[in-house]
Amino acid sequence: MSSNDNTTAAALARIQTDSVVATLKALYPGLQFDIIAMSTTGDKILDTALSKIGEKSLFTKELEYALEKNEVDLVVHSLKDLPTVLPPGFTIGAICKRENPCDAVVFHPRFVGKTLETLPEKSVVGTSSLRRAAQLQRKFPHLEFKSIRGNLNTRLRKLDEQQEFSAIILAAAGLKRMGWQNRVGQGALGVEVRAKDQDILDLVGILHDPETLLCCIAERAFLRHLEGGCSVPVAVHTAMKDGQLYLTGGVWSLDGSDSMQETMQASIGVPAQHEDGPEDDPQLVGITAQNIPRVAQLAAENLGISLANLLLNKGAKNILDVARQLNDAH
Repeated sequence: MSSNDNTTAAALARIQTDSVVATLKALYPGLQFDIIAMSTTGDKILDTALSKIGEKSLFTKELEYALEKNEVDLVVHSLKDLPTVLPPGFTIGAICKRENPCDAVVFHPRFVGKTLETLPEKSVVGTSSLRRAAQLQRKFPHLEFKSIRGNLNTRLRKLDEQQEFSAIILAAAGLKRMGWQNRVGQGALGVEVRAKDQDILDLVGILHDPETLLCCIAERAFLRHLEGGCSVPVAVHTAMKDGQLYLTGGVWSLDGSDSMQETMQASIGVPAQHEDGPEDDPQLVGITAQNIPRVAQLAAENLGISLANLLLNKGAKNILDVARQLNDAH
């Protein structure tokens, strides 16, 4: 059997795919895995901020077309690139153990040794994320924030070779996977497959990391219920400790001046994988995990929805509506 594994044609995407394939080869030594590199809309439109493009499946549409046509059997994504509602016929069949989910600041060589706090007034910091810009503008009002696009190599080259940016904000996980720690979902990798392809679901299901899976279900449920995407500054973070899942979520105005943040917790023991028969509709927030107890998955989903409702009841919708309107107007 040959499993085609399709990914975007950037170095980081290839490294992420190679890591998943290496794990699968160790588990299934008799199978051959062919990797096919492809570019997506998000890879090609590099002169426009992500929040302005208005396409929810920027980094997935072309890959899902190949899945639908049976040209490939699985696709490796950064989980943050997968919308919380997937098109019919697709599901996330595996969520691998999460890397460091933190953001990292990388400085222009002339500012090595500085911090964001000690950068000169009006220094320009590059980021592709409205969420990062809003959070940082609130904390460092003396700085200016500007959109920067491109893969990791491109962004670092723009930082080093041009004088436009004093620093850029990147995902720490990407820098680590590229072997560039010395320069320092957001951490989690998801494997997308055809929803009704039980053979492939069985093949990749073993890759599920139970703790990362439950954290991601809670996070995606929170984002889906808030309708958070690239066009609004929304953040969510999870931590698992002693069977308790702690979920912190927040929303910001575009300039960071207005914000709201809350934390909730629920009792969710990290389960051992078990063998359950397939259910009629096993998906939760686009994820299929037939070997993880359903009760734990539902508890994680309910936690995400509850936290979103708490923020909405406290006025988060108004902050998000204004942010969307301002973002659309610019």
